Amino acid sequence: MPKRSTFFTLSGSLVLLAGLAFSQQADSLAKRIGHYDPKTYPTREGIHDGAGSMAYGNLVDVKYVQGNWVFFQRGVLNPHSSIGEHFHLATEEMFVIFDGDAQFTVDGRTAVVRAPAAVPVRLGHEHAVYNPTDRPMQWMNVSVSVKKGVSGAFNMGDTRVDAALDAIPQFISMRFDRALLKPVDRMNGGTGAVQYRRALQPSMFSTSWAYVDHLLLNPGASAGPASQADISEIYYVMKGAGSVTVDRETASIKEGDGIPVDMGQTRSFTQSGPEPLEMLVVGVARDMTVKGNMSDSVRTGEAPKVAR
Repeated sequence: MPKRSTFFTLSGSLVLLAGLAFSQQADSLAKRIGHYDPKTYPTREGIHDGAGSMAYGNLVDVKYVQGNWVFFQRGVLNPHSSIGEHFHLATEEMFVIFDGDAQFTVDGRTAVVRAPAAVPVRLGHEHAVYNPTDRPMQWMNVSVSVKKGVSGAFNMGDTRVDAALDAIPQFISMRFDRALLKPVDRMNGGTGAVQYRRALQPSMFSTSWAYVDHLLLNPGASAGPASQADISEIYYVMKGAGSVTVDRETASIKEGDGIPVDMGQTRSFTQSGPEPLEMLVVGVARDMTVKGNMSDSVRTGEAPKVAR
């Protein structure tokens, strides 16, 4: 009898897990898209032993994308507040700022980086960010792990307030500068001209994190449809509005939205309104073998190669 009871308990658990997985897959595109609303995020103090406070939360639920995603967060770093210096041995992060001038620290070296910009941090490197201004700073954080579900951090107990500044950053950083974008006609079978740059290429990351792209669709332009069998992506709308189609579903998107696109899903984007649709794109490969087969394309300005 105990064995039979155990069997039925395990069977019931498997059915429950299968039902949960099916439920996640069955969620509509509109439900999968995250919408930035700072009023819904709690304010927390002393993040990684930092100064002041910030309000943040998960913008996109990473259960909708395969790969070693840990989180895709959005929030506000309050005036004279910091994420204290810390490091991760199993995850890589990328802090993004959309306005203001932040003081970033990597491995004890601190410099000012002007928005809109991002600073990726590879495995095992100490990092922090400080808002020295009198205004709240729009912030985002992306994290990818060496293995699904593995994370953890070690705090250094340093707020980085009043840290000595280098004139030039002594670490990897990039700016979302529209002047650096290159024109691509009919991107992945779309219409019109878009502007594109692979801002951070595969070699910038130690995990299966594959790339960070900067994409801008001019008025009337579209990109796709296209799919990638072994790379999942999350798109973040920096400016403008439009629509996204994933497989057979279409939804409207606007500034502050996060759109998950899983491996094998077909996606296309269409711009609408007077302002270009500008997006940040993060791609994560299925595994290191897939990533190892990718080549850096940061110098070419070419559109990413995708499997149809």
